[in-house]
Amino acid sequence: MGHYMLISAATAAMAATRTAARIAQTRTILAAARAYSARPASAKDITDRPKVTTQTIKKLYTDGKPIAMMTAYDYPTAVACERAGVDMVLVGDSLAMVALGHENTSEVTMDDMIHHSKAVSRGMRSAFLVTDLPFGSYQSDETSAVNNAIRMIKEGRAEALKLEVGHRGAPKVDAIVNGAGIPVVGHIGLTPQSAVALGGFRVQGKSVRNAQALVDDALALQDAGCLAIVLEAMPSLVAETITKLLRIPTIGIGAGSSTSGQVLVLSDMVGVFDRFTPKFCQNYADLGPRMAAAIGEYNKSVRAGTFPIEGVHTYAMPATAEENWRAYVQKQFGLELGSRKSPLDNASSNGSASEAKQIASVSVKSTSA
Repeated sequence: MGHYMLISAATAAMAATRTAARIAQTRTILAAARAYSARPASAKDITDRPKVTTQTIKKLYTDGKPIAMMTAYDYPTAVACERAGVDMVLVGDSLAMVALGHENTSEVTMDDMIHHSKAVSRGMRSAFLVTDLPFGSYQSDETSAVNNAIRMIKEGRAEALKLEVGHRGAPKVDAIVNGAGIPVVGHIGLTPQSAVALGGFRVQGKSVRNAQALVDDALALQDAGCLAIVLEAMPSLVAETITKLLRIPTIGIGAGSSTSGQVLVLSDMVGVFDRFTPKFCQNYADLGPRMAAAIGEYNKSVRAGTFPIEGVHTYAMPATAEENWRAYVQKQFGLELGSRKSPLDNASSNGSASEAKQIASVSVKSTSA
């Protein structure tokens, strides 16, 4: 019996040592955290590179350097794009589907786009911010197109606007660019706002006639004053032709590698949009399942009472103040407050090595995720 008691005591002592080490590790992680929801990252935390402007984009193009564009829909995704160092950030109307759960992009409104563009702008410090004008905001006439363009710049804090137009919409681009002085990025090929008219989400320009129509659209948008043009879902050969004919950058999405730059939908490339992933999208991460698993672990720890851990995730009163408060509460309300002792300490003192290890492991995972 004595032999087993010695082994049990030794095991408990080892568990206590390991637990103490893990508590120290957890507290170090917490102390080292630079930003969290109640204390967002500052401009200094994000980036210190020079501001990307229209002139920067033009220089990248003339120097033959690929332009990297990424979508963002809120403050956290904007900060992620900033830290990654992309040149341009697009608040695309794809947020209708990937952020708001709509069936297509045509359901998003001006108010929706302004709300999200404004949120993204708060996370921006250096990247160039482009925002989509949504369906119905510029199709009717030049006056409404210009008025909504001005509104998006003023209220949405965008630096340029993207319009899904071809040669027929060139006069509206001209009115916005040369009339209102607002930079515009064109968008041709597969234009999701008019997907129904195109027969669905289909590759465009597969015949000589249709390819020539895309060339005509691109040239008309260039003449109207576009800063750049997005080429979506078209044969690589057609995109290469357009890129070589133009004197402004082309940004490809499903248009091959010959364009001046690339753009992808963030939710697609990090694996958090669960409906479908386009053929042209490279999956750089699979965050959707990881997020679900993390939330599942949190759910289990809450139900098991292992989160939050006293002394790790909590705040304490000074010893004297705590003693006075306990006495006051007991006298004033007749309540006995619970012990503020950490469950880790309880598990260790009771010799429950497995419980101590499990709690410590959960605490470290939850703070380092």
